[in-house]
Amino acid sequence: MLSKVLNDQELVHAYLEGNEKAFELLLSRHKRKVWSHIYLLVRDRELTEDLFQEAFIKVVHTLKTGKYNEEGKFLPWVMRIAHNLVIDHFRRTKKMPLVRSNEEHDVFATIAQPGKNVEQKIVNLQIDEDVRKLIDHLPPEQREVVMMRTYLNMSFKEISEHTEVSINTALGRMRYALINMRKMIKQHDMVLDRA
Repeated sequence: MLSKVLNDQELVHAYLEGNEKAFELLLSRHKRKVWSHIYLLVRDRELTEDLFQEAFIKVVHTLKTGKYNEEGKFLPWVMRIAHNLVIDHFRRTKKMPLVRSNEEHDVFATIAQPGKNVEQKIVNLQIDEDVRKLIDHLPPEQREVVMMRTYLNMSFKEISEHTEVSINTALGRMRYALINMRKMIKQHDMVLDRA
């Protein structure tokens, strides 16, 4: 019988030695926090449930294949897996809400406007794709903040909580991301003006 006083690392070790109850205890210990994190990002119960299950399937697979090496950091590791699945989901479905920044040149001004003709819509879709490619070329920390702010419409307070950094650090990463994106636009002589 497992005691609830065992820490996550001990429970992971017990699970790897074949004790299925250890994983059940880990799951019940962290289910609420992981589920809430996903729900906060997607705002849809059914989708949250799907992504939650997918996250724990990945956790089990990683543990069973011996690839887990984040000793003592089980929950942050699971949260990262869940968070990455949310980002992947939004990338796949391209249902990413877009917001404007207050910068002089708004690289995120990608909300389609009603009444546009087919040619204008095609131009706008190409610009959206170009912006996504720019984001993909950012350093991981900057890319994460940009995606959370731009596509998930999270506040900098929410971003700082989910990435476990200060609000100033999150703001700084966003600022550097915008600077880097402007440099890439200039280097590649890109035009991101709407038709």
